[in-house]
Amino acid sequence: MTEPLTHRPEVVAFLATRRSRPAKTLTEAAPDAATLEEILRLASRCPDHGKLVPWRFAVMGPETRAAAAACAVERLAARGEPEAAQQKAAAQFAQGGVVVAVLSALQESPKIPAWEQALAAGAVCLGAVNAALALGWGANWLTGPLAHDESFLAQVLGAAPGETVAGFIHIGGESVVPPDRDRPDIAAITRHLP
Repeated sequence: MTEPLTHRPEVVAFLATRRSRPAKTLTEAAPDAATLEEILRLASRCPDHGKLVPWRFAVMGPETRAAAAACAVERLAARGEPEAAQQKAAAQFAQGGVVVAVLSALQESPKIPAWEQALAAGAVCLGAVNAALALGWGANWLTGPLAHDESFLAQVLGAAPGETVAGFIHIGGESVVPPDRDRPDIAAITRHLP
């Protein structure tokens, strides 16, 4: 049953102060299976026009993360990327206690365009970060040069043709509390129309 709308000052306070934690600062601590399931369940409570569920999750365990790091180096070397870029992409998969790939799995629909489905997958990414933060975990949403590399995604995540990664969600313990960053000037980016 849906609760009636009420003012939730604790939620407003959370949203006003939420701050992703840089993935490179996350520790190897990881939520247990039940907590991770709760994070994914909460993340899935997002706008989904047509109820298509145009996303799926791939929770990357230690073996998959090691394979992803090796494959990242291989794929970027094949594309002629510099070694520094190869190492940065590989290092990403060692950050945090768990990495959840949110795959954008677009569905055939005569009514819901692909771009709207991709936005829903992005909403899931933000929902996962917010849920992890609200449950006391550090979290970050990254993409990187391999998020749309079909060969990498098929080999590492078993992605189907056409699937991409909307985000790699890194979740772990917090080693440092980052300072807040500058936020947009709302007045400068808002236009009130008659």
